[in-house]
Amino acid sequence: MLSITRSTSNMVQKKMGENRLVYTTQSGRIQNKEQLKPSIKTDGIVRIRRETKGRKGKGMTTVTGVDLPEKALKDLCSQLKKMCGTGGAIKNGVIEIQGDNRDKIKATLEQLGHNVKLAGG
Repeated sequence: MLSITRSTSNMVQKKMGENRLVYTTQSGRIQNKEQLKPSIKTDGIVRIRRETKGRKGKGMTTVTGVDLPEKALKDLCSQLKKMCGTGGAIKNGVIEIQGDNRDKIKATLEQLGHNVKLAGG
């Protein structure tokens, strides 16, 4: 019976440790400090390439080397998707746009002031 009590108290302590304080009478609601992910270091050149590997032969335009915060990267991705009229996503800091839209994306990024290169074949 003593071992059951110890294991139960350990479980209660673990559950209490997982909970975080959300309100205190001294300072009110506790705000969770948002941690910024460190940005990926780039050489200042945005590379645009067309990839088909792992996509059953379907073409995908990938944009790498854009040194922007996550929110700005999402805004840029949605701007590029609207301009191309296709879908896309952001995966690990790489913007993926469906289809072969390298020329349109290059022109748009150059207008925004990025140093752009077409990479690959």
